[in-house]
Order: sequence, then C-alpha cells, then structure tokens
Amino acid sequence: MAPKILIVLSSFDRIQANDHPTGWYLPEFAHPWEVLHTKAELVIASPKGGAAPLDPSSVKMFESDPVSSKFLHEQEALWKNTQKLADVLPRAGEFDAIFYVGGHGPMFDLATDATSIKLIQAFAEAKKPVSAVCHGPCVFVNVTTPSGKPLIAGAEVTGFSNAEEDQVQLSSVMPFMLEDALQKGSGGRYVKAAEPWGEKVVVSRVAELGGPLITGQNPASATGVGKALAAALGV
Repeated sequence: MAPKILIVLSSFDRIQANDHPTGWYLPEFAHPWEVLHTKAELVIASPKGGAAPLDPSSVKMFESDPVSSKFLHEQEALWKNTQKLADVLPRAGEFDAIFYVGGHGPMFDLATDATSIKLIQAFAEAKKPVSAVCHGPCVFVNVTTPSGKPLIAGAEVTGFSNAEEDQVQLSSVMPFMLEDALQKGSGGRYVKAAEPWGEKVVVSRVAELGGPLITGQNPASATGVGKALAAALGV
C-alpha cells in the first residue's frame, strides 16, 4: 500500500509592508510532487482551505523550468481545492509523513499557526518524517517537544539563508530572519550551501523524539527533499 503524505501550502497572499503578492513557491511544490506522486498518495492542505495562493513571481522566475511549467498547466486543481488544516488535524494518524512547501507566505501564517504546530507535534511524536523546503522550515521554529524544548534542538537543519533573503530584497519586510531563527532553535546547528542558491538538503533526526527531519535550503533543493522523503518512507 502506498504511503500517504500530507502536503501543506500557505494561505497568505500579500505582504502588507510593501504590498507585495506572495504565497507558496511554484518549483518547491512542482519538483517534490514530480518525485512523489507516483509513489505515494498526496493530500494537499492549507490553513484556510480552498484555493492556496501561488506566488506570481515564482511563475515568472521558473517559466523556463519544464517541471514547474508542466505542473502549473496540468495540476491546478491541487492548489485550488486544498483541505483545511483544522479538518485534517483529527485525521493526522492516517498519514505517513508531512511536507511543507516554501515561499514567503509560510513566514506569515504557518510559522505561528496553532493547528500546524499541533500537526507537526503529532507527526514528530509518532516518529513520522517531518519535512520542508526553503522558507518552509519556518514551520518548525515555534514547535516544541513534550519536554518543552524546541523541536529542532540539537538537530542539523537548513532553510532560506540571510544572504538569499538579502538578494531578493525582502529582509526588511520579513517577520523574522529564517536562518537566525533556525540557528537559535537548533542550538547553532543550521547549515547552508557554500554559495547562495546552491542545493542543500539535510536529513537529520528530531533529537528528543528520534523521527526523521528533512529540510532543504532553497528552490534548488526541492527535488532533493522529495527524494529524501521518498527514501525515508522506503518508496
């Protein structure tokens, strides 16, 4: 029987500080989906349910990427009809892993979403893989273990770097800098690629609970995170 993966998208669509449209980032859903959709059952959810906003800048940026382009034109139903996280929470036990797509949107909603935090805790306590790419690892920043420690304490972790945020000129409007928050929560175990925008995928463990923790730094890491998640599930 194929494993069942919960994929979570942001519901946040506009940064007020600069009136900048945002949301989830196209290749960070397209590439893991390409790896996983023939190997697992994928269920898509978001905080508000319904249509989850796709960051228009990611469509433009990746228009020449065949995987993203094909996904954009053929799979729209996936993000137009998402389930509401609160409706999924009671069914968390049905799933074998959870994966968070990046984009700037999660920094504003999923990082502090109480339902998302409970979901991650449920997966981590069941030793099921928890995974995220780019800004997606922001969802782990406010999650604690049963003993009250940060979920990522003592775990090697990656996510969108300060240098990358500076280069896209959005550092000034972020609620926090992801690299700094991951560095603090992990106890100094944040790692990144040698150069900005280089691929970096980290397969680690939730130190206190023992389950797999999979993080990717940026869009270039999206395929690698999908492959690492497939490997963790044995498919």
